[in-house]
Amino acid sequence: MGAPIPMITATVMGRMPVIPMNIDSALLVQQWLSPAFPVGAFAYSHGIEGAVDAGWISDASGVQSWLEDLLAFGAGRSDPLFLSAAYNAADAQALATIDAQALAFQPSKERAFEMTQQGEAFVRTLAAVWQADLDVRCYPVALGAAAAAHDIALELVLPLYLQAFVSNLIAAAQRLLPIGQSQGQDILRALTPAIQASAKRGMTGDLSELASAGFLADIAAMKHETQYSRIFRS
Repeated sequence: MGAPIPMITATVMGRMPVIPMNIDSALLVQQWLSPAFPVGAFAYSHGIEGAVDAGWISDASGVQSWLEDLLAFGAGRSDPLFLSAAYNAADAQALATIDAQALAFQPSKERAFEMTQQGEAFVRTLAAVWQADLDVRCYPVALGAAAAAHDIALELVLPLYLQAFVSNLIAAAQRLLPIGQSQGQDILRALTPAIQASAKRGMTGDLSELASAGFLADIAAMKHETQYSRIFRS
């Protein structure tokens, strides 16, 4: 990788803030989280399809509220902790323990499938393109370990991971409900403070802080397992 660019400046309302930014790191994380990266994220709705089928989500406002709750109480709270813990893992054994805990924390068969299928695809692509050797299965754990191996700042990875997470779920909701592209972007914009808050909470990587109160989202994922007609894998 080339030498990092130490900072860029931008004019905002007559002021000149200095924003530290490693362009190489930012581009690499954007590549990993891009819809073009072959983890198959587009195939998973994280239970939103089950929630729509049950009538628990029916419009853009409902999608936004659902995602806010996921960020505060569901996977949007726990995944950053697993990612950060993996980023700071002392050795391969510690990383394997974090990976096992991340899998055990999943509340349903489809959630576990969603996390491991994306994680395994991510690891395979890293091995093929970057010759990386990661022996993990869970997606946030793999991403955290990869970011550490490439010396990418955790402060950069966490919010971008969460933004990609909710962006994918907004896209899933747009295929299930009459939500337009502009509405989808409005939801994503409105979720920015919640994304930043969840990223900040996750920085500790302290797995003793793990908790989940997203019970309806968990039930929606369970209902999806036996849903009669569906277009998503979770």
